[in-house]
Amino acid sequence: IPAQPLLKPGDWSYCDYFWTDKKDPQGTSCITGFEVLLQKQLKGKQLQKEMAEFIRERIKIEEDYAKNLAKLSQVPLAAGEEGACDEAWKLKHSLADEAEVHLRFSCKLHSEVEKPLLSLRDNFKKDMKKYDQNISELRKQLLSRYVGVEKVQRHRDPILPDFYRTGLPAQILHGLSPVCDPVTRCC
Repeated sequence: IPAQPLLKPGDWSYCDYFWTDKKDPQGTSCITGFEVLLQKQLKGKQLQKEMAEFIRERIKIEEDYAKNLAKLSQVPLAAGEEGACDEAWKLKHSLADEAEVHLRFSCKLHSEVEKPLLSLRDNFKKDMKKYDQNISELRKQLLSRYVGVEKVQRHRDPILPDFYRTGLPAQILHGLSPVCDPVTRCC
């Protein structure tokens, strides 16, 4: 099966950050895949905050508009007018209905858009703190295990005979060499 071609062979792809640590563009430090994801999440957090502020402003506008329409519909001008102006004054009465629609819309925006956005942001903050602690603990464990593996490899290499390092099977070489097997401790 041929390897999948890269879309931009000269550029770092998003998935490259998950395999190994990469140097940042200035070449001063390494960027891990987790750090890339964290930065994207933090940008998303800022976007959520800005969207919530935008929705909050829209709610204020809708509420003010609804209040002003309701106030306009209460004006007592030409309450008894008939004739040619009758249709124009009926429009004034429909303003109360439109005001109610805008007030309901602002309430829906608040309850179904703004509140979930804010709760998502608050929950995100708590979850990220928990995940960050878990990931830092796992990174420490991984680092200590790498150190342990390196120590074992350093101490093991001088003990093992040359044929174990070359990968030859032990059962073939047992008859050729009287050296003890370091794993089973028998000759």
